[in-house]
Amino acid sequence: MLFLAILLASPTLKAADIYVSLKGSDRNSGSQSAPVATLANALRKARELRRLNDPSIKNGIIIILEKGSYQLDEPVVVRPEDSGTAASPTIITHENGEKVVLSGGIPLSGWKKAANNLVGLPNVAKGKVWVVDVPELGNRYLEFRQLWINEKKAIRARDWNDGRMDRILSWDFKTRTCKIPFSATKDGTSIERLKGAEMVIQQWWAIANLRIKSVKVSGNEAELSFMEPESRVQSEHPWPAPWLSTKTGNSPFYLTNSIGFLDAPGEWFEDLKNGKLYYWPESAENMNSVKAVVPYLETLLKIEGSPELPVAHVHFKGISFQHTSWLRPSHFGHVPHQAGMYMLDAYKLKIPGTPDKKALENQAWVGRPAAAVAVSYAQHTGFESCRFEHLASTGLDYTRGTRNNKINGNLFKDIGGTGILVGVFSDEATEVHLPYNPKDQEEICSNERITNNLITNVTNEDWGCVGIGAGYVRGIHIANNEISDVAYSGISMGWGWTRSINAMRNNTITANKIHHYGKYLYDVAGIYTLSAQPGSVISDNYIDSIYKAPYPHDPEHWFYLYTDEGSSYFSVRNNWTPAQKYLQNNNGPGNDWQHNGPAVADSVKRKAGLEAPYIELLNASDVNVSKQAINSVESGNGNEIAIEVILPGLAQLSKAQLIEICREKGVSTSAIFHWNNRLLVYAAINDAAPLMKQIGTRIKGSEVKLYTDVVYKFERKKHCGQTPVREWENVVLSTSLVADEALQKEYLDYHATQFEKWPEVAKGFCNADFQQLRILKNGRQLMLVISIPKGADLDQLNPKTTLNNPRVEEWNNLMKKYQEGIAGTKPGEVWVFFSQHNAQN
Repeated sequence: MLFLAILLASPTLKAADIYVSLKGSDRNSGSQSAPVATLANALRKARELRRLNDPSIKNGIIIILEKGSYQLDEPVVVRPEDSGTAASPTIITHENGEKVVLSGGIPLSGWKKAANNLVGLPNVAKGKVWVVDVPELGNRYLEFRQLWINEKKAIRARDWNDGRMDRILSWDFKTRTCKIPFSATKDGTSIERLKGAEMVIQQWWAIANLRIKSVKVSGNEAELSFMEPESRVQSEHPWPAPWLSTKTGNSPFYLTNSIGFLDAPGEWFEDLKNGKLYYWPESAENMNSVKAVVPYLETLLKIEGSPELPVAHVHFKGISFQHTSWLRPSHFGHVPHQAGMYMLDAYKLKIPGTPDKKALENQAWVGRPAAAVAVSYAQHTGFESCRFEHLASTGLDYTRGTRNNKINGNLFKDIGGTGILVGVFSDEATEVHLPYNPKDQEEICSNERITNNLITNVTNEDWGCVGIGAGYVRGIHIANNEISDVAYSGISMGWGWTRSINAMRNNTITANKIHHYGKYLYDVAGIYTLSAQPGSVISDNYIDSIYKAPYPHDPEHWFYLYTDEGSSYFSVRNNWTPAQKYLQNNNGPGNDWQHNGPAVADSVKRKAGLEAPYIELLNASDVNVSKQAINSVESGNGNEIAIEVILPGLAQLSKAQLIEICREKGVSTSAIFHWNNRLLVYAAINDAAPLMKQIGTRIKGSEVKLYTDVVYKFERKKHCGQTPVREWENVVLSTSLVADEALQKEYLDYHATQFEKWPEVAKGFCNADFQQLRILKNGRQLMLVISIPKGADLDQLNPKTTLNNPRVEEWNNLMKKYQEGIAGTKPGEVWVFFSQHNAQN
């Protein structure tokens, strides 16, 4: 990119200039005084200069667009014949930093107040709704799913407002029907308004858009059936399926696309049959001067090469791509498998298993969403300082056969789907669980660099999409991006759910800042991976602030780092997260986890995210505009467990084995403690069973005990009224209750009522700056974990618990009769300290 900057700035490296202006004509020469009118024509002129080997192109071709919004009638296509060379690139850029927009939208004008007798319009909306004619395309009206008012996406009218949803009552997979509360329609006399409506249902890590075919009402319930093909796919695929749970509630949903739902400011409805658009304006909007745009094109720009003739050395700089449509949900429904890839066919296997996965129970074939900018078979292309905004589906997509391309310093904002996609996920003809490793290695997207991009408020329609999504990629470098306000995961890398060696290897995710994610969906992480990727590294990222999703299928199933099925041969190191809340689900071999969590140096946080030249992008950031709550996790998430390993010999002899097991399972080795012949792991572990199984199998002769029974919990925020510090460290002690069961009960009763009957004890903990104190129990043995500020000394803090507080001494003396030393203690020794593993890890 440095060469491009020199080329643009230096008078000695003169390139051929072609000018484009809204005031130009495609009959003009393309000079500054006689510009052409369209980018497509400018590319044609550049193509002819290259075909004729004109001397003026020796140092490249610069296509300069004058300021303004260029409304496209069809996608701009860049072909192999448009390719430049390293010495003579083609650059498409803006003039003097002015705003240049390539728009796939159509402006609307001529708004009028709608009639009050409009059939189906709720009474609350009468007199407040405006109407405009929908653009005509030949003998039909333009269909769309988005409307932007003054560059803000308006809300397609829905039955529940302000982000609220209802919950399904049941799902009948045989009849392919769903029952919902009849109150969800709000008006029992208006079932007609559900004709043509859609259901948007949340299910695990995805949503589905289902076109309603019929409605049957019985009492306070309505039974919905749906159009094909989505009806079949939705009811036959097992993952992700509608969520049915008495514990956390059934799958939430809302209904949309009916004039009967137009009942709040900011909502709109398109009457496609009669060619009318209805909108209830916000209080500050003047409909006589409002800027309203609806999308027409699904794709604005295609860079299309071939395996034999890739497009090369074409660069876009400072261009805005805006206003795209995506109509598949309106025509075929939309049932995604994961990361926005929609299912074409899917079902559960009657007899599980495939050659690659013996226990596999489902099959799926997927398609890929449309993108505003789509690139295939291209090398040494790039997008720098561009803006991808107001887009219905994917922003920028490098689909197949691309390598050595750069996506640097761009803004991705207000996008319905994924911000950036790279790499093959699955061909439509290939089942998603089959490893991809093509004979022609040129098909693999390789050595792409995605750096210093701000990705904010994307995935705002298809909630199961991600900030950056990478499929089968090789040598990708994702660094120094900032990702915020996404409905699901920040970065997702990998596909296939397989441990088998495939096309992926040598991938890097480093120094990214990911925050305010998981806005709606869980089974989520800041960084998420799938499948074997030898030589791949996840390091030095800063991940924080996951939203409290309003309707999660499992409120605790969220993570900062998540290596999912088949993830193998990863090095995961030096990532800063507020807690060690990670998940390794059915991973393969060769993973190495080292030094992750709140103990990582603050310098990692400072260096992550946008580098200094790109900080101004943050002026466009959308972070938690709705003031949604954030999951409160400081240095621990309150769900830590303890695993004790009792050995026949000294602990040091097996400590190295435990360190290795913890690294493989994503548990920081700073969570390891030891005393005498005992080792202890104290960490937030979602599923302890795999870790305990590995310990029992590999550390011969060991006894493995799990501590999950929390019999006492002191929390600084709750009991002191003070916010805990961001980073703390744990001190672990152990003792045993005496054998007398009556005394054991007394001990537990005292602790259950301590805050009410002995409040001075908690006051002493507050005075000593304790952040958290927990007692975990297994049988008679207790584990006491005292959390103190990072760098503090317990020997200096503990005396403060009794300072001017004699009741604490009284409490301590009272407790002595209930406690005795664990096996291996010296005579008279009651509490023993477990030493923390403090090697660089």
